[in-house]
Amino acid sequence: MAAGRLENVTQTISRILEGYDIRLRPNFGGDPLTVGMDLTIASFDAISEVNMDYTITMYLNQYWKDERLYDQNGDIMIDDDGANDVITLSGDFAEKIWVPDTFFANDKNSFLHDVTERNKLVRLAGDGAVTYGMRFTTTLACMMDLHYYPLDSQNCTVEIESCEFGIFCMYYCSTNTNYLEEAELPQFTIIGYETNDRKEKLATGVYQRLSLSFKLQRNIGYFVFQTYLPSILIVMLSWVSFWINHEATSARVALGITTVLTMTTISTGVRSSLPRISYVKAIDIYLVMCFVFVFAALLEYAAVNYTYWGARAKKKSKKNKEQEKKVSSDGGGGGCSSEDIIELQDVRMSPIASLRNRHYSNTTSSTGISGGPDAIDLAKFPPSFRISRQYGGGGGSTRSSGLRYRANRGHNRPKMLHAIRRGASVIKASIPKIKDVNVIDKYSRVIFPVSFAAFNAGYWIFYVLE
Repeated sequence: MAAGRLENVTQTISRILEGYDIRLRPNFGGDPLTVGMDLTIASFDAISEVNMDYTITMYLNQYWKDERLYDQNGDIMIDDDGANDVITLSGDFAEKIWVPDTFFANDKNSFLHDVTERNKLVRLAGDGAVTYGMRFTTTLACMMDLHYYPLDSQNCTVEIESCEFGIFCMYYCSTNTNYLEEAELPQFTIIGYETNDRKEKLATGVYQRLSLSFKLQRNIGYFVFQTYLPSILIVMLSWVSFWINHEATSARVALGITTVLTMTTISTGVRSSLPRISYVKAIDIYLVMCFVFVFAALLEYAAVNYTYWGARAKKKSKKNKEQEKKVSSDGGGGGCSSEDIIELQDVRMSPIASLRNRHYSNTTSSTGISGGPDAIDLAKFPPSFRISRQYGGGGGSTRSSGLRYRANRGHNRPKMLHAIRRGASVIKASIPKIKDVNVIDKYSRVIFPVSFAAFNAGYWIFYVLE
């Protein structure tokens, strides 16, 4: 019985394929052919922001009716109730009959699974109804808008089209999708999907295109633990320097530089997983602001250090000037002013050969430069060392006419430099005097946390509620 049935089916298939032309669609030249289709998403394998694509594995089933495959003898009608029996054939049978040349318009790379055999099947009914199914994995383009990354949602599509026949010859009916509610993605959640069809006008004609759209919401949990929380802790760590003594320079500088470098490393890691796009993303704003807060904490110590040591340096300079004035006033009226004296110490160590082996005393007042046997012959000095000064104690002596005099050249300075210095003086005068540098740290302990908390509140309210 089974052998006879097998022989009967074999003869039936051979008979209906006699004279069959796979180059012509069913009802060629007549009404448009209706092709039914359903997609079953098996899994979302990967979604890449760098390549702007996603990979899915799906089952694609297509249904149409080919009257040329109608069993006129009724050999496939084997049920008692007269219903059509369906013959399931291997995928190789699809090479002997006409099948739609369906393709994915946004496809980048696809392959048909072939373990253990090619995952294709053909079901043939007695009335000529054909079911053509396959299982494959495809990588589809998905142009993502990353302005709100990683607090974004994306809309990725499956674009299905046929280029063999125009819209007047082939029509795709509705698409049924199953198991989308059960599909699980590591970084996304499918919050909705829809199907639509439209006419696509190309250079060779107008074609029908079926589109299946997925609404994907990105899960924020990964980024909270890998990016946001570490950035917050690094910023808070930079505030520890406000409680460290301002004289502990090595501790505060090391802490500030460490936090800056850590933020730089986090930013680099985030950018490596994203495409090189020109616009600013939500995570860029957050990381840049965290970097600004960390860098500002380092600059805060620079301000404290400058204020502390700058004040001490000014006091010391003021004290030295007072001592110099006191010494000059005690030395008599024959001495030179402090602006006109140029000391040439260790002339014997000069690289100039004529001066290398000469020895002069450290002070010119004891040698009687203006006269006497120990007087210095200024003509032996090179031009760069020649000066015109009043030496000795003669108050009425004049400057030698044969020597250059390098006086104060303040009157030749550009006017722009004077304006800049005048503006800087005004700004410096407007800055309040800080006597205790600990005040800066005290204010920073409040200003930095409050500012960072305000930034976080504005950031999360804007991007989450948007």
